[in-house]
Amino acid sequence: MVLLAHIRSQFVLSYETYGSPRMHVELCEDGVPVGRHRVARLMRDNNLKALQKRRYKQTTDSDHGGLVAPNLLDQDFSCDGPDQKWGVDNSYVWTREGWLHLAIVLDLYSRRIIGWETSDRLTKDLAITALKRAIVTRQPPPGLIPHSDRGSQNCSYDIRRLLAANGMQSSMSGKGNCYDNSMVETVFKTIKSELVWRTSFQTLQQATNALGRYIEGFYNPIRRNSALAYKSPTKFEAAMAETE
Repeated sequence: MVLLAHIRSQFVLSYETYGSPRMHVELCEDGVPVGRHRVARLMRDNNLKALQKRRYKQTTDSDHGGLVAPNLLDQDFSCDGPDQKWGVDNSYVWTREGWLHLAIVLDLYSRRIIGWETSDRLTKDLAITALKRAIVTRQPPPGLIPHSDRGSQNCSYDIRRLLAANGMQSSMSGKGNCYDNSMVETVFKTIKSELVWRTSFQTLQQATNALGRYIEGFYNPIRRNSALAYKSPTKFEAAMAETE
């Protein structure tokens, strides 16, 4: 019963998203000695099922006359340090007041969301603001490659000027190829399955507040990522910095 209480507590804190692998790591790091198979059995017997992801719908509009950058990444998302490659993309959230658009900037090294912005309109200012926040937060060195899709908001003159002023070289996905920016697409699926699809937002502001709490209060500092040895993006960066 004590072990089940620990599991229930962590299950709630994880937005009901942790399955047995993440739950096992969480309990062990909290000093609760338990085997992974026992965790799986207790969760199964008590109907503690992690939320399942839904299929992602792509909405990129690449039919425009803007200047398209070459695909420098070519699906090579590997990095040996932070602020070498960023992923830039946008998605949408439905509210009773209409669609809310969300733009994020992802450090491909740690999967950390380092810049984000919301708006009731999909414009170039949405992506620009998210990028500016990422630049202010990280102060990246010249040579960084921000990768995005071919959406018109990512091909604007203002975006190109911002990247050039910070010594960045733009990269863009091939037309209609969602795999070229799959790491950011995966993060959007995580946000939607763990927050958006289980919430009925009444207003645009309510959705923005909830996204902020999720990104800054859970995803970056707490949520365990299997690709990061079950560390959160923030803790992964801190751990790797200590080894340098």
